[in-house]
Amino acid sequence: MRVGVPCETKPGEHRVGLTPTAVREYVARGHEVLVEAGAGVGAGYPDEAYQRAGARIVPDAAAVFGQARLIVKVKEPQAEEWARLTPDHILFAYLHLAPDPELAEGLLGSGCAAIAYETVTDAAGGLPLLAPMSEVAGRIAVFSAGETLLKHNGGMGLLLSGVPGVPPARICVLGGGVVGMNAARMAAGLGAEVVVLERSIPRMRALDDLFQGRILTRYSTLDALEEEILKADVVIGAVLIAGAAAPKLVRREHLSRMKPGAVLVDVSIDQGGCFETSRPTTHADPTYVIDGVVHYCVANMPGAVPRTSSEALVHATLSAGLDLADRGLDALVRDRHLAKGLNVLKGEVTHPAVAGALGKTFVDPFGVWA
Repeated sequence: MRVGVPCETKPGEHRVGLTPTAVREYVARGHEVLVEAGAGVGAGYPDEAYQRAGARIVPDAAAVFGQARLIVKVKEPQAEEWARLTPDHILFAYLHLAPDPELAEGLLGSGCAAIAYETVTDAAGGLPLLAPMSEVAGRIAVFSAGETLLKHNGGMGLLLSGVPGVPPARICVLGGGVVGMNAARMAAGLGAEVVVLERSIPRMRALDDLFQGRILTRYSTLDALEEEILKADVVIGAVLIAGAAAPKLVRREHLSRMKPGAVLVDVSIDQGGCFETSRPTTHADPTYVIDGVVHYCVANMPGAVPRTSSEALVHATLSAGLDLADRGLDALVRDRHLAKGLNVLKGEVTHPAVAGALGKTFVDPFGVWA
């Protein structure tokens, strides 16, 4: 199969869908790989590295989309990209369709098969292609919170770790999944006081065992949520319902009762955000203030560390990508966990949570395909 890797066009996005190492794996399996000129530069991979790996460098996105069948990206296609998609294309990327009906309509109108990294599952019920970026985002969230707390960035002027005689910041993490666990790890490592709100008792036990008493866990009720966000200097939103829009946990009325200069970091923003007042921001303009509370809602946090993120992402997606290149959509029949990633096919929504979030009818993908 001919595989295409375009430049990412989302603002502030420097990751790349395939690294040169990954390209070599595709080429070794007999596939032709087309890489748009400059696609890997932001992550530290020059065109020459792709050429040495066996890729053909093409001048622009039109050449990639016009010649390749399997399109491997990082972030969801932008308007100029979904306009290039056709029923012959298989798109393999993060999509986050639930909060983005315009993108969903664009993909539906294209007729393409769109497979979302974030809804591919594994035998343990996890999200293996989302996990590496969740790890990165959880860790970056703490660094970003620390920067945002600085007075000149609009925060209250508090050091996360504190110093002898001065207490550290209190960080409330909403959700104990992959993002939340990694945020807690970084925050505790920096010396912050950390509390994680979670509804899975087994998950809280696992966190307690992992951190050996270095963090607090609380069962997430409305009372606990309100108590903790009002005491917090930083709240990190790390909730996820696969394929669906994130629930709104922190409401507008909470903000005026929070500490002035407190920071909200919404890692759930790709799925619509878990704070009522969240709206997507960019690395170039990451924050805004409502009722004295600073919001950090960058929609592609891992894009700030594109070398680390690109390598981690490729390690997770390579096997599935090679399977798609080898077998096309037949790969979904062989692997029902990969089939869970199919969000759109032939103008129909083929993932139940995505369909519910968009108000669309869910259609069994195997029925559409047949």
